[in-house]
Amino acid sequence: MGAARRILTNTIDLPDDALLDRLQRAAFAYFDRFNNAENGLVADTSRPNSPCSIAVVGFALSCYPIAVRRGWLRRRAAAHQVLATLQFFAGSAQSEQPDKTGYKGFYYHFLDMQHGRRVWQCELSLIDTALLLAGMLTAALFFDGEGTEIELRAVAHALYSRVDWTWALNGGDTLAQGWRPETGFLHYGWEGYNEATILYALAIGSPTHPLPATSFAKWTFTYQWENLLGIDTLYSGPLFTHLFSHAWIDFRGIRDQFMRGVDSDYFNNTKSAIAIQREYAARNPHGFIGYCRDLWGITAGDGPRNHEKVLTPRDRRFYGYMSRGAPYGPDDGTLAPWAMLATVPFEAAAALAGTRHLLRRYPEVCIEDRFSSGFNPNEVERDAPWLSEGWYGLDQGLLVMMIENYRSGFIWDLTRGSSVIRTGLSRAGFSGGWLDDAP
Repeated sequence: MGAARRILTNTIDLPDDALLDRLQRAAFAYFDRFNNAENGLVADTSRPNSPCSIAVVGFALSCYPIAVRRGWLRRRAAAHQVLATLQFFAGSAQSEQPDKTGYKGFYYHFLDMQHGRRVWQCELSLIDTALLLAGMLTAALFFDGEGTEIELRAVAHALYSRVDWTWALNGGDTLAQGWRPETGFLHYGWEGYNEATILYALAIGSPTHPLPATSFAKWTFTYQWENLLGIDTLYSGPLFTHLFSHAWIDFRGIRDQFMRGVDSDYFNNTKSAIAIQREYAARNPHGFIGYCRDLWGITAGDGPRNHEKVLTPRDRRFYGYMSRGAPYGPDDGTLAPWAMLATVPFEAAAALAGTRHLLRRYPEVCIEDRFSSGFNPNEVERDAPWLSEGWYGLDQGLLVMMIENYRSGFIWDLTRGSSVIRTGLSRAGFSGGWLDDAP
């Protein structure tokens, strides 16, 4: 801990832009260090033998243009890596067989890092496929040159176009969450507001198998508009659900029918979610160590597990890997160290103040300038707060993109020019703001 505190001293004292640059570059380095350069697959975590997460690949594909723009990676090398990734998915096996890479244009959540086939009997995941496709389309927007970049764009759009979104309705009005070859579609769908906005935008915007526009509206019928801790909000407890779609889509000033009805938009709703997180942490109803207005970030991620012992100052239950939320929970005192900084495009002052407070008080959460998935000061191991092992790729990718959207708006600028995203959002009933401007 002493070494971590000494290493971070120089980081904490940096001006805001220098601090952001240092943390953003370290987050991007995850994709260089934990990928298979031959097929472009990226590990879910830095832990030994971790499989690939297709969502992490989607974040990586979106981050390569940022690395080129920031001078961390040469354009030719980045384009080569993106093309290798796209070629792998284009050539991967798609069928109903359980040991393949995907089916109907969708992909399994976790893949073997070497041969790219399904592992862990995981589901064919709609949201993770959507995040992968978002990365492909973002890369195709950036790499607009000749030679290799022509092929890159063609493969990206072919992969997007072959997804059979209508199959994923499973005969209903809204999308299923996933499918398994052994048992068929999962017995639950998307209920309530969450990270699925980008999924619906891509599905409705498809040039080949589009969802009916009414599908999105029917999903919004499950929304909950509430007043929580004195703040009006479209409720979703875990903080990441208010961030993932926003990594790609600029929701400032654009509204669907639901948001027009409550006189808000999804960007401002994320600001409300941040305010709720901070107010909840300040009130700290369970008396957790560390919680305050400058230390929050209750979301999905790694956490300590239960042990056969009594915890102090009162018995507590730990949840392990869990989607935590505020204010309704679950909440076991575990915070995601990356989460505050990921909100920087929405509430920069709160995000930066919280991040600096975190680094001063708990420097061990940021080894090699890269944030761990979770920590919990209420569970002490070897005289230090419980800390998640290694790093998670999703956390790193989201940080790279959100920091860039704050610093330059670069990803948002790219995707505002996407005919796919414009079409999907417009068909779903969004209007106003940049959607009303010529692309």
